[in-house]
Amino acid sequence: MSSVGLVPSSLAPLTVTALVCALVSAAPAVPLSAQGSAKTNQYGNPATVKPAPTAAAITVRDLQIRLYQFADDSMLGRQVGRVGNRKGTDLIAAEVKRLGLLPAGDNGTYFQVLPYHLRKFTEHSRLTVDGNPIAWNTDFVAVPGTRAPRAIAGAEVIFGGTQGDSTTQISAADAAGRFVVLLPNPNGPRGGQGPAFAVRGGGAPARSRFDDAAAVATIDLDALTMAQRVALNDPTVATSSAPPRGAPAAAPGAARVPVDSLALLRQQLAAAQPQPTLRLTRDAAARLFRRATLDGLAAGMRGGTVTASLDFVELPTDWARNVVAVVPGSDPTLKYQYVAIGAHNDHVGITTPVDKDSIRAFNIIKNRLLLANDMQGLGPDILTTIRVNMDSIRRVHPKARLDSINNGADDDGSGSMGVLEIAEAMMAMPVKPKRSTLFIWHTGEEGGLVGSAFFTRNPTVPIDSIVAQLNVDMIGRGRAEDLPGGGPDYVGVVGSFFDSKDLGETVQTVNSKQSKPLTFDYKFDEPIAWSGYNNIYGRSDHFNYAQQGVPIAFFFTGLHGDYHQRSDEPEFIDYPHYAKIANYIKSLVVEVGNGPRPRLNGTRPAKPRVIVP
Repeated sequence: MSSVGLVPSSLAPLTVTALVCALVSAAPAVPLSAQGSAKTNQYGNPATVKPAPTAAAITVRDLQIRLYQFADDSMLGRQVGRVGNRKGTDLIAAEVKRLGLLPAGDNGTYFQVLPYHLRKFTEHSRLTVDGNPIAWNTDFVAVPGTRAPRAIAGAEVIFGGTQGDSTTQISAADAAGRFVVLLPNPNGPRGGQGPAFAVRGGGAPARSRFDDAAAVATIDLDALTMAQRVALNDPTVATSSAPPRGAPAAAPGAARVPVDSLALLRQQLAAAQPQPTLRLTRDAAARLFRRATLDGLAAGMRGGTVTASLDFVELPTDWARNVVAVVPGSDPTLKYQYVAIGAHNDHVGITTPVDKDSIRAFNIIKNRLLLANDMQGLGPDILTTIRVNMDSIRRVHPKARLDSINNGADDDGSGSMGVLEIAEAMMAMPVKPKRSTLFIWHTGEEGGLVGSAFFTRNPTVPIDSIVAQLNVDMIGRGRAEDLPGGGPDYVGVVGSFFDSKDLGETVQTVNSKQSKPLTFDYKFDEPIAWSGYNNIYGRSDHFNYAQQGVPIAFFFTGLHGDYHQRSDEPEFIDYPHYAKIANYIKSLVVEVGNGPRPRLNGTRPAKPRVIVP
């Protein structure tokens, strides 16, 4: 689920020490392990589960097998626009193919590829000074942006001063049309050996003084190995080529600002062909100034004449994909209608490494404080008082277990693998529902619902043939320790009455037929005071279907202390609870697939203020 900021609390400061119990117990609370003899934690879950065959029934064991694979470190956090997203979508597509679902993506495949591209310069890029070549990667590197840069043709070299230090720099008039060379700022982000490689953003300062320069180059390449220099131009992140959704309209009554048409034209040209940004070795920079060394350079000193041909390419990538598949319906007419069920396949990728055990202990205490504070956000005055007893942790794990990968086991590994289990169960049904079932694993939910937005604008089946969309995002937790009202039967239901009273009633009717019905929580349909729970209706993929007039129902088990943390791991999922919800949603899919088409209300919301199932 995509996130929003938390509201600080006005609680008086508290001093809290987390006396952390052993994270591993000899006997599981619930016999969940797929490993047999593996040690289990307080939830009865092992640290790892090996891949194994799954069966048609939606079971605790099968959900474990699937989720421990999908939320494994090898998936690199599944972030849209990165290679981990390809890994995650490859796994899903391989499974639906094995199960026999029909492909419903692009060109007979299971994938709908979003317009993300990798942008880079090729090794054919060239630069000369006074006709003498400066070697690519060895002497200089051009830093790729979102567009091909403008040409450098016969630009005079000038020493511009120190990056980011306007007191040492030449004027805008002196820089105009010239190849500006800068010394790195020793106090800037690339002043040291490590940060020099960490920052790929380019050598130019904020666009202002050097806007009209032919190019800007910074002398900071020496600290990088050859492999690191190559990596500067080897994109690790793909960016979207989709057009923006439109600029916001001016506020009513806002003052009209006079438009400088010449300045506007220059901005448009700069955006279409941006200024080249380069990085140089000290030796290459000296050659640009026709000198043996850089000693004695002063701002404004001139050098040779530079001409460059920077070969920029945009390569389409499969690092941003929806996975789309169909279980065909059994009715010769209704099979052309679809019940859509979806989850998001992405998460938030890789970040700075932390001790995974200490952050887990911290998050447990933090969430207890939230529960005690009626889920109001905790300010820094409270958070800084939390103390973790590391002795307890070190008795179990003598060495810190550093982790930088956000595995997103609950968000939304639980939804993705739950939907996959539902697909397997439905493929085993001797008689399929009358309507076809459209399974969609959307990408980029964490990046702003981009995968579902792309699908609903470019549907691979007619959008008006989708009779309902059931969204499954975070159904793996929901314990009493996670949120008020949590428990083994808890599930939040969002939006089921907003657009279609029919769908809302079906959601309730199917639950009433379960051997032990779930306890539905409808509070998130209304604005609530819980920090972090604002506008849940607008924060997951169902929202884009609702905007297209498709009735929706969204199921989730709430946020928790491990939400968007490196501690959102498969070993902390409540698998019996998870399996119960997945089985219920499977029954709901079948019911909607066989029953009357849910009618739209015509107004939203139609549900009463308080609903008692």
